[in-house]
Amino acid sequence: MALMTVGEVFLESLTSGVITEHEISWVASQQGAFARHEEALAIRLGRLVDEGQINLGCRLPSRLVQHKVVLNEWIEPLGRRRGREAVFG
Repeated sequence: MALMTVGEVFLESLTSGVITEHEISWVASQQGAFARHEEALAIRLGRLVDEGQINLGCRLPSRLVQHKVVLNEWIEPLGRRRGREAVFG
């Protein structure tokens, strides 16, 4: 993210369940300039991380996630049923 707001970081983290190291660093470095409502969002974000509802990590592109779902739920079971070794990756 080039130009971020606390609201964007909050919503992206809430919808994906993940906050990146870069976003955490940005929030920490900018907290002195936050308005009152932005402080409230940053505090809420921290609480969600503490509760485990948002995790520190990286977001995978949805196409990669979709590929892994197809591989694990469709391709691999067919391979196992036919006596082939499973592909892990």
